[in-house]
Amino acid sequence: MKREEIFEYVKKQYGTIPEYLWKSSPENAILRHKNGKWYAAILRVEKSKLGLEEEGMVDVINVKCEPDMVGLLTQTYGFLPGYHMNKKYWITMLLDGSVSEAKILDFLDLSYDLIDGKN
Repeated sequence: MKREEIFEYVKKQYGTIPEYLWKSSPENAILRHKNGKWYAAILRVEKSKLGLEEEGMVDVINVKCEPDMVGLLTQTYGFLPGYHMNKKYWITMLLDGSVSEAKILDFLDLSYDLIDGKN
């Protein structure tokens, strides 16, 4: 799934548009819940910073997740501990085709719902 497809989905589903907060990383965006909190971040990251052996850049999405799911998920290829986020509550998914579109959207929806609560 590509970042543009995610942006299209969240605009239709939640009325969210990406915010670009960092001048030094103009391609990195956050998605903000209507309550003002972030529910996702879409980033372009050097693969080595994620612990991947290949060289080059990869797009990823960070989403909030149930803490009891994080450990299990991060044992699956394409799922990593939350990059630059609290690794107890956030996961990173690779946007390189290794995680299905359905799973990305399911976790994006879960993140939106978790941010809506008091978690």
